[in-house]
Amino acid sequence: MSFQAYIDNIKKKTGKTPEDFKAIAAEKGLLKEGVKAGEIVAWLKEDFALGHGHAMAIYATFKGFDGKPDS
Repeated sequence: MSFQAYIDNIKKKTGKTPEDFKAIAAEKGLLKEGVKAGEIVAWLKEDFALGHGHAMAIYATFKGFDGKPDS
């Protein structure tokens, strides 16, 4: 499955884009320095019922990954 397919499936399931998740994470203080990936992934799994791979895809977007080879 491509990275974009992960993002598309997440939007279908939750109605949210990576930007939406980033805004919510910022409101919750999850984008502050020192917050570990595991904490963000756990939040996405618990609050949005995402699987581990889908949660990691959202986390990757927080770090600037867009799925393109040169990113």
